[in-house]
Amino acid sequence: MAELLRIENITKKFGNLVANEDVSFSVNEHEIVSLIGPNGAGKTTLFNSISGYYPPTSGKVFFKGQDITGKTAFEICRLGITRTFQVVQTLKEMTVEENVMTGAFLHTGSRKQAQIAAAEILERTGLTEKKNIRGASLTIIDKKRVEIARALATRPQLLMLDECMAGLNQTEIKDVMELCLRLKEEGLSLLVVEHIMEAIMPISDRIVVLNAGKKIAEGLPEEIVNNEEVIKAYLGDRYHAESK
Repeated sequence: MAELLRIENITKKFGNLVANEDVSFSVNEHEIVSLIGPNGAGKTTLFNSISGYYPPTSGKVFFKGQDITGKTAFEICRLGITRTFQVVQTLKEMTVEENVMTGAFLHTGSRKQAQIAAAEILERTGLTEKKNIRGASLTIIDKKRVEIARALATRPQLLMLDECMAGLNQTEIKDVMELCLRLKEEGLSLLVVEHIMEAIMPISDRIVVLNAGKKIAEGLPEEIVNNEEVIKAYLGDRYHAESK
């Protein structure tokens, strides 16, 4: 598989606080890579550095071989990297359809073309019947679906999902897992931050583990659950025992 994203030695500091330190890994085409670790490990900070919400203090971000370090979030989105947020950012006064159309406007100034693009995305994400509901009236699972749908409307090659399963019940988590796998089958690559290991392990091709801002492990899911440093820092002995 061809390499799509590569981050090299990313460090991000906020004054004397080192949120990420010398982090490197890659994401290939048609691959789901998950980024895990305890709270405060630096996962969302790394997402922000990759997606242009603020520049890394040092290190490089490459997308399809191009150095995109320091580009704005808008520029990076136009290149094909789109992310969702840990705190859902649904536009409350807009309908589901209008929310998704805002993503489609990245590539068109035509309302009609944005509606056509949104209709296709709504169908893919199971939201067609809810297209006229305002964002403020949605359940948490539908708000998360809308955010994913809006991201998809920007036509990404790499979709970055920040805890899109948090707060969901088991049925809803399964739905999101199936959506992730379906998007991969359709040709997308995904970089996923998540704490729900029972969901992440079955869908991930590779897993990267952060702790205190540093990468402590990278590998296949079965390698990660048996990594002693990861068990000590994050998974715990109970998860390790249950995974056997």
